[in-house]
Amino acid sequence: MLKLIHQHLEEVLKIKKVDLAIIGAGPVGLFAAHFAHLHGLSNLIFDSLSEVGGQPQMLYPFKQISDIPAYNTISGTALIQNLKSGLPKETEIITNHKVNDVKKSDDGFILDDMVLAKSIIIATGAGAFKPKELPLKMNEDIQKRVHYFIKDPKDFANQKIGVFGGGDSALDLAIELANYTNVKIIHRRNEFRGLESNVKKLRSLANVEILTPYLPKDIQLVNNQLDITLKGMGDVQPRHERFDQIIVAYGFKANNRFVKKWGIELNGTNIAVDPTMKTNIDGIYAAGDVVSYPGRVPLIALGFGEAQIAITSIMRDLFPEKTLTIHSTSI
Repeated sequence: MLKLIHQHLEEVLKIKKVDLAIIGAGPVGLFAAHFAHLHGLSNLIFDSLSEVGGQPQMLYPFKQISDIPAYNTISGTALIQNLKSGLPKETEIITNHKVNDVKKSDDGFILDDMVLAKSIIIATGAGAFKPKELPLKMNEDIQKRVHYFIKDPKDFANQKIGVFGGGDSALDLAIELANYTNVKIIHRRNEFRGLESNVKKLRSLANVEILTPYLPKDIQLVNNQLDITLKGMGDVQPRHERFDQIIVAYGFKANNRFVKKWGIELNGTNIAVDPTMKTNIDGIYAAGDVVSYPGRVPLIALGFGEAQIAITSIMRDLFPEKTLTIHSTSI
């Protein structure tokens, strides 16, 4: 009876059938789709963001990444473009869609009544992330000049730019923007949380001014510029600064707790997996920064390997009768 219900549901909703559904279109999710294709697994990708690439594309597209094998350095954007170019043209990527419902079926899993997948890989990284916003009242005209993501630093050339934050993202942004314009970086403490080498580099740049310890207290639009009142911490006196635009790098709120309603066990905010990258639910795997196991370090390259382990495990589960070929030169 249950099978008949599922068959009827598939006919009514015209559910797409695949061997593998990948949740997350960051670098690990994109590579998982490529590796699955090498093994002949039909697959599609879901992502809650409006474009693929995850954190490298959204948070640091221009940053040079130095720990990807075979590249001395590669920018976040270039890495994502290379991963996308490795996908077959028929690969379907569904963006702007956060998977909410996963139901167990006789034939696998039904995701949001859209897709019937024999297996799932969760590759959501740190999770669906939202920027921590500037805690000030702002009208629409002001909000247009307040940014949380940057696609191209050249767009800010020859403007007065303020960067708010004290972590690696804020320091990276300030360093990159300083190639094109004058920058002031504002932080609530005298000490930064980011790399000391980046702090030293910023202090050495003539067109960068570091303002500490200050918090933004008020923001107004005056003579087509942002007039910002900065509250000094401790005995430091307040001051006013004017910028054409500002970038807020206070970090992001992210979590993967939404998978708990699917019955998946977490270890803190991450997904617990066994050595085959399987979760506590048969048929559902995870790879990348979403997973947790002893000794793991949050590296993109490690996530690539975890995706390969997961897909190898999926092949053994779905096709136990086959002699599994591991190396790409033999596929």
